[in-house]
This record gives sequence, structure tokens and C-alpha cells, in this order.
Amino acid sequence: MQDGAASVTVEVLETIEAIPASDWDHCASAQGRPRDPFTTHRFLLALEQSGSVGPGTGWTPRPMVARLQGEIIAVAPLYVKSHSQGEYIFDHAWANAFERAGGRYYPKLQVAVPFTPVTGPRLLAREGYEHEGRASLAEAIARITADNRLSSAHVTFCTEEDSATLEASGFLPRLTQQYHWENSSYRSFDDFLADLSSRKRKTIRKEREKAQSFGGTIRLVTGSAITPDDWHAMWAFYQDTGARKWGTPYLTRAFFDQLHAHMRDDVLLVFAERDGQPVAGAMNFIGRDTLFGRYWGCLEDHPCLHFELCYYQAIDWAIAHGLSRVEAGAQGEHKLARGYLPSPIHSAHFIPETGFADAVSRYLQEERAAIGQEIEILTSYGPFRKTSQDEQD
Repeated sequence: MQDGAASVTVEVLETIEAIPASDWDHCASAQGRPRDPFTTHRFLLALEQSGSVGPGTGWTPRPMVARLQGEIIAVAPLYVKSHSQGEYIFDHAWANAFERAGGRYYPKLQVAVPFTPVTGPRLLAREGYEHEGRASLAEAIARITADNRLSSAHVTFCTEEDSATLEASGFLPRLTQQYHWENSSYRSFDDFLADLSSRKRKTIRKEREKAQSFGGTIRLVTGSAITPDDWHAMWAFYQDTGARKWGTPYLTRAFFDQLHAHMRDDVLLVFAERDGQPVAGAMNFIGRDTLFGRYWGCLEDHPCLHFELCYYQAIDWAIAHGLSRVEAGAQGEHKLARGYLPSPIHSAHFIPETGFADAVSRYLQEERAAIGQEIEILTSYGPFRKTSQDEQD
């Protein structure tokens, strides 16, 4: 396929295995270590090899490659979707409206990291080829969607730069929000608490004390220290939470084996243990300057233990290791009181059918205005000190 730039070609492949890991990662890691491990070749390959995506999952891999004079300059994690599960930027209402009007919404195209609500580049371009690489991919996605008479293409949790590139190719920009914790050069957790209002500071201290009195100990483990038993425990926790949230967990047991074999250095596990047995756990991924909270589960209920393992231990670890932020996953206004403030999330959507595109565009304009107001209001209700009077509350 030839794109608008005369010498750039774009090809759609059937598996990421068809792309050398070094070529893919040169695009995903243009500035050295990638911002996050989710767009690396090893992570996306683990999803394929474990059967978490592929036949029967509704996620059919179709990775894209842009070449300039035969050299790979950009790639994108593209999937053909037969449903809207595991995306976290929801379009169920769009699908219902499209099909009520007599259209066929699925299959659709999705440029995303499956089951991963983490912002990062989706149009992955090698350093020095950012403009032509991203533009070529954006134009190709739009063309494939239109030429195959598909309802839509969606690029979710993309960067603001990607969103601008996609908008120039006819995509509709969308704004949503998540809760992130920012490290203001804290030297300790107490430094972080000192930035909070007196009332919120006391609440967090009480929550931590209550959580840590569950009758056991908390253990953090990463890299080669992670054992097969640790993965077995984390799989049990993931199964429990996944069954309750989604009905069927997205990731297979084999995916955890892939993590153990190829990605242990990218993972931080946090366990609550009693008598040497894990009773709850959280799994995080380690990025260049961010800790990404991903999965949590428990076999026993203990007050505030979820907050301790998922939020406070993550903040503690990020401070100790000089990371600038913690992203604790999708949704959850309860994160606000614990120091996680709302942050804008970008996505972009291409809809060839003009009438439907106009309707969605109007909706997105109203949604963006509402999200902007929501972020402003929620930030004002955050736990951080605003005046000296806060110390007297």
C-alpha cells in the first residue's frame, strides 16, 4: 500500500512475529527505554503467544508497518475487533445506534494495547521519522477503514501528538480522564503527606494503619526475585477480580508464564501475606518514569488493604525509585482522596459514514467540554493543601 508520501509504503501483517523485535522496538523506544512496556514487541508477542488475543478472543492482530525505501520507520498495534470489550474507551452506545439504523458496526479496527488503559504512543515512529511515519500510519488506517466499508477505526489512549496527527487525517478527537499521582520531588511518603490538607493526611495515615493490621506482612518483589509461586498467586487474584468485573478474565494463564519468562524486570508485585501465604496482591508494570498499576485481587477481605497495596505502596515505591508518576488504571473517583488527580486522556476515531460521523462529532464536542469542566472541578476538590487554613482543619 502506498501512502501520500511517495516513498513510504504501509503493510498490514498477520502477526507481530513477522516483524523483527529490534525493528519494532526501535519505533516503540525512540528515546531509549520506552515510556511503558506495553507497546514493546515482547509484551504484544506475549499476548499473541499466550492466546490472550487471536482466534476466539475478538482481538485479531493485524500489526501495521510503514517502510521508507525498505527500512521500517513506523509501526502500530492494529487489531480487528468483533466486539468492544477490553478497550476502556467505550463505544457501546455508538455501536447500538449504528446497528439500530441498519448498519453493521463490527468488525471494526482498533489501534490499542489490548486490555491496557494506559496512555502512550500508538503511532510508533523511529526517531527522526516522526512526521512521515505517523502521518503514513494515520492515512493508511483511514483508507483501510473506508476501502473495506468498515464502520470505524479507533485509536485509544494515544498521546496528544498522535491525536493531532490523526485529526489531520480526518479522525474525530475524544477526551476522557483518569486519575494519576504526580511526584513533586518527594523524598519520602511523609513528604507527600505534608502536601495534603490536615484532614486528608490523617485519613490516609489511619487507612494505612488499618490496612497494615490485617495480621500479616507486605512483600514487594520484582525481577529475578519473582518466583513461579508468585505468578500462581497473582493469577488467582486476577481470576477472582476478572470474574467479578468482566465475567471472563481477558488474560490467559499462559500470559503470566510469558511475563515470567520475558518481562520479570518490567513487573512489580505487591503481596499481603499471612503465615507465608498470599491473601491479596497487586501487579504493576515499571516504565521509564512511571509505575503503572494494572491488576489487583484478594482471597480475603480486609479494610483498606486494596488502598494500601494498589495506591500507597505504589507511591512509596515510586518515590524510592525516583519515578515521576503513578498511573493506577481506569476509573475510580475514590483515588482522588488518596492523592491521584484527574488527567486528560486522548483517543481518536475515524467514521467513514458522514451522517454518523457528524452525530458522533457533535457528541464528542459536548463530551470534551463536560470532561474539561469535570477535571477542573475534581482537581479543586483534591486532597492537597490550598491555604494555611487547611492546617487548622
